Amino acid sequence: MKKHIKILSPCGILGYGFPPESFANGMKEKPDAIVVDAGSTDAGPHKLGASTAIVSRKACKKDLEFIITAGFKNNIPVIIGSAGGSGARAHVEWTLDIIDEIITEGKLSPLKQAVIWADIPKDIIQQHMRQDKVIPLGNTVPVLTDKALKETTSIVAQMGTEPILEALGCGAQLIVCGRAYDPAPFAAVGIFHGFDKALAYHMGKVLECGALCCEPGTTKDCMMGVLYNDNFEVYSTNPQRKCTPVSVAAHTFYEKDHPFILHGPGIVLELEDCDFIDVGKGRVRVSGSRISSTPVYEVKLEGARRVAYRSFVVAGVRDPILVEKIEEVEELVKNSVMEQYQEIPQDQYEINFYNYGKNGVMGSLETNNTISHELGVVFEVIARTQSDASALCSSVRSTFMHYGYDGRKSTAGNLAFPFAPSDVEFGAVYEFSVYHLMETENGKVLFPIEYRNK
Repeated sequence: MKKHIKILSPCGILGYGFPPESFANGMKEKPDAIVVDAGSTDAGPHKLGASTAIVSRKACKKDLEFIITAGFKNNIPVIIGSAGGSGARAHVEWTLDIIDEIITEGKLSPLKQAVIWADIPKDIIQQHMRQDKVIPLGNTVPVLTDKALKETTSIVAQMGTEPILEALGCGAQLIVCGRAYDPAPFAAVGIFHGFDKALAYHMGKVLECGALCCEPGTTKDCMMGVLYNDNFEVYSTNPQRKCTPVSVAAHTFYEKDHPFILHGPGIVLELEDCDFIDVGKGRVRVSGSRISSTPVYEVKLEGARRVAYRSFVVAGVRDPILVEKIEEVEELVKNSVMEQYQEIPQDQYEINFYNYGKNGVMGSLETNNTISHELGVVFEVIARTQSDASALCSSVRSTFMHYGYDGRKSTAGNLAFPFAPSDVEFGAVYEFSVYHLMETENGKVLFPIEYRNK
């Protein structure tokens, strides 16, 4: 067994980019693997429902050219988690198309690849529903119904380390994962080499967002993780970024509903007794991570369905009279449009206003009552059809632009538009219709592996 292993994390999400110098610095240290997370639900359900990627094809290819070429030339595995952003079949195939292009152009064959699919057939979910083995994730998620399941376009599950370990054991040089629990691809490397599972998972938790755990923090730079028998160390390969005990501990708390307990597929990571020690040169050593297996193995399901269509307008307001009474005028505009379109049932659309400069971010929760001299106003219409959304949005814009509010001194337009045309047809709106935990017999049965050579 090795005394330690090194994992290079190029960036927080594949396609976000990283300085080539940082990546080169990392490769000089001869890492045992390059691992990069490519996905998230942070952007909401649209990417999964619409089968579109989080980043552009150009951005993804730019990062992958560095990563795949370095892995091939140094004969170390490259692992991609949650390919394409949401990790469904469409996203994985999109990523594979880019990979094939890079391999052909760079003459990087033969390259043994493993593709781990994370799509879950609806009939399997229905079987588990009948056995009460599908439960909501959190108190705000409703019980999954057959109707919601039928309306959902694609469903994925977050894989743990088990299928990735199998692919590593079969000698895969490039592993492309569908939807994965973010730390799992990193943890799999450590576990494969025989290191402590808790430390491997915790290091994966720190590395999966790139250099976000540094000062200054960013997802667009490289991190190195070094895993030892009883601790791990993390540091940026960019000398301008430093890890501190506070920055690494703070990132350990990132995206969790509990300060020191982290749930994953089949595991619970317990971090209450961790020590974070500054060992100099911008490095932090972490120890004390503990892990336990859950009594029942559960995976998180994610699925999205189309619920409406959206049109919106971005505008500016500078008249101090209108700024002062913006919400009052918006309500009058809304009522006028609803009166104009009485043939559209009011329960089939929404008209929303976001006033940036006055409660645009926090809404009614805002405690700062300071109002800017100008406001950025975004109004949107969400309706059953794109035609209705656009018609209503056009009416909101024209009514708002010429609305004769009390005190107005000019009959010209109330709104300034930065773009022409002003109205933007956004398209379909999605919601998470499946956001549940499903019991399964083990961590491999739902995630078939396909081996490819290119």
